Amino acid sequence: MPRGQKKEEILRSELPPTLPLMALRSTIVFPLGTIAVQMGAPENLALLRAHEESGLIVALVVAGSEQEDPIDPRSFIGKVAVAARVHERINLPGDTVQITLQGLRRITLDDIDQVQPYALARVQGAKETPADPAELDELIARTVSAAETLAELIERIPSEVPQILKMNVSDPGRFADLAATNMNLRISDKDEVLQRLDIGQRIRFILSRLEREVARARVMEDVKKQTEVKIEEHQREFYLRQQLRAIQSELGEADPNEKEAVDLLRRIDEAQLPDKVLQEARRETERLRMLSPASSEYQVLRTYLDTLLALPWHQRSANDAEISLEKVENALGDRHYGLDEAKERIVEYLAVRKLRGGDPNGPILCLAGPPGTGKTSLGTAIAKSIGREFYRISVGGVRDEAEIRGHRRTYVGAMPGMLLQALRRVQVRDPVIMIDEIDKMGNGGASGDPTAAMLEVLDPSQNDSFVDHYLNLPFDLSSVLFICTANNIFDIPPALRDRMEVIRIAGYTIEEKVEIAERYLLPRLLTDHGLDPLDITLPEQVLGHITSRYSREAGLRAFERSLASILRKRARAKADGDTSSWLIDIERVETILGAPRYTMEEAEKEPEVGAVTGLAWTSTGGELMTIEALHMPGTGKLTVTGQLGGVMRESVDAAYSFVRSRATALGISEACFRESDLHLHFPAGAIPKDGPSAGIAVTLALASALSRRPVRRDVALTGEVTLRGRVLEIGGVKEKVLAAYRAGLREVILPKANEKDLRDVPEEVRKGMAFTFASGMDEVLHLALLAAVSDTPADRADPTAPSPTRAAAAPPIRQPAFR
Repeated sequence: MPRGQKKEEILRSELPPTLPLMALRSTIVFPLGTIAVQMGAPENLALLRAHEESGLIVALVVAGSEQEDPIDPRSFIGKVAVAARVHERINLPGDTVQITLQGLRRITLDDIDQVQPYALARVQGAKETPADPAELDELIARTVSAAETLAELIERIPSEVPQILKMNVSDPGRFADLAATNMNLRISDKDEVLQRLDIGQRIRFILSRLEREVARARVMEDVKKQTEVKIEEHQREFYLRQQLRAIQSELGEADPNEKEAVDLLRRIDEAQLPDKVLQEARRETERLRMLSPASSEYQVLRTYLDTLLALPWHQRSANDAEISLEKVENALGDRHYGLDEAKERIVEYLAVRKLRGGDPNGPILCLAGPPGTGKTSLGTAIAKSIGREFYRISVGGVRDEAEIRGHRRTYVGAMPGMLLQALRRVQVRDPVIMIDEIDKMGNGGASGDPTAAMLEVLDPSQNDSFVDHYLNLPFDLSSVLFICTANNIFDIPPALRDRMEVIRIAGYTIEEKVEIAERYLLPRLLTDHGLDPLDITLPEQVLGHITSRYSREAGLRAFERSLASILRKRARAKADGDTSSWLIDIERVETILGAPRYTMEEAEKEPEVGAVTGLAWTSTGGELMTIEALHMPGTGKLTVTGQLGGVMRESVDAAYSFVRSRATALGISEACFRESDLHLHFPAGAIPKDGPSAGIAVTLALASALSRRPVRRDVALTGEVTLRGRVLEIGGVKEKVLAAYRAGLREVILPKANEKDLRDVPEEVRKGMAFTFASGMDEVLHLALLAAVSDTPADRADPTAPSPTRAAAAPPIRQPAFR
């Protein structure tokens, strides 16, 4: 029977009003096509078992995905399907049946009459719309041309496919179905072809997919040809060079310059450089080959190539195993006592890197705290615990952007920046690099801003292609674990600070210093001074006396120097023949170290008028600051001295206005403001001071001087005050509380809003101190002002009070010489 008659017969044949629904996930058969399919879905197996008769006609649809998800038959209502006849059935192992399907015609699904155990669909024949004759020939010709091109470019498409399509151009619908079947379209595209009843749109859709595949295949073919050409060029170059080498060897004319270039090329090939770097290295080597060794540019090129080859492009640390958190915790605990919060934050940071498989994306660690608190040694411990190489870069005082990015080769004596030099020295691409004193980098000038250059270095989303000016090639810094240290984070530009995860290290308590001395300092110092543990004994009481009276600081350096002075005395005596064991007591300490530099009188003084003990925050930790107010006859003038900043002067004005508004409650007459002058002084006048956190201390000093009521000196206080007398939150609570604790004060008045910050204070300090939280200035006056004493001079100021060295403020404070 001719094919046209067979098709017409199929289209005229009557279909049952309902057909079993069979969903195929990875293929589809078009009308008049035949395909073998293996069935494993429960609903399809149930359908086949329920209809064992031959010649079963089913409605075929395309399932939404290849996943084994349940299929909702009602989702196919209104879609186009294919009526197909089941011809052969072969039972296979694994509860699978292979059947042969012959497509008959397109049908539409009107409704679903049954869902279980298999779906029954109500169907009717689909009516196709003929294509526009005006554009049909062009569409068919372009489709055949695209099929021929794909058959040439893609091996998996048989070469007979274009000929099959040409034999069916007289039937556009059959032509489109054959193209969709034989051109390896995705199942979603085949379903789209099935759904289009307009034959013109169907061919146009297939044409768009084929032309897209042609474009993709041509790109792949071009890449393949270019790769083959490059391989041929390299082979030809290698062959010619081998010939040239053989000829020179026969003639005995080995050129030293040529020999050096050949050696460089061999090293370049062995280094397995990235593609861009490899091209640049080869190009520079060819330039070197053309130059005379006496040329100045020859040495520049040779130094550049040596630097390029010395960098660790692929070398990683020998111990590149997974980060062991237990090993990190042990390493931090073995080398550092206390600092629990900092250790916990470091372990958390490394835990995140471990879970992300070493993914460098994430913030950069910045250890911020006073000098001598162990920031640098923490970085060393991290590197040791994770098995990485460690390198420290000190950027304090760096003012030139080229120190970070390197100098361009046009300058005499040009060299790479600090980072690439560090990598060249450690010879691995994933070390731990500590950028020390990052807050002391210069702020830029004629030589550029080095802090701006650090933005790219410390940004994980950018540093995978860091370009050094000297190298002028991208280098991947994303594997480097950067750790920064700083004394004062407010000196770091905001954009750079935003890229870092700041871990604050506030300092050590007296008890922690004593413990550190017994565990770490004394054993090391004894070894350094050639002494044995039996030569000298330092009891805990004596160690506590040394740290509180000779080295009142947040860190350990002054404490270590004091211990070293005592041990030097013992070493001198041992060298002179003294073999006795020294037991150091407080009297002997004062004989060796001299009179104590710090006294405990702050907690023992009698209450005074106009003298208040405030708390200060500095980049080296917290400190005490005595604020003095003097009342004298005059004309109502207020004088403020002590080199104050604008914020602190405004705080003084606000405090004075508040005291004046409370004059009646404080027992101050209005005439006192008109007929007397006030002088407010902040000692250590050579040091700049600024910030609002001295507000309640200033207010208390003014109220005491004007009302002639003494102030408790066994209490330290800090907080900002408003015109209405509200006490506002301040920063640096931990540092300030530790300063009061080191000075012997055991009671502190803080703003109510800072109550949450006490959790950062060490537990032994919290247990040994009393904290009062005030929300208003009236509460502070009630707590700190005592009743007036008639024989107490109103304007007395204690000349023996120790002068503080910093201001009570959280912003950065520096010596004038460093401004």
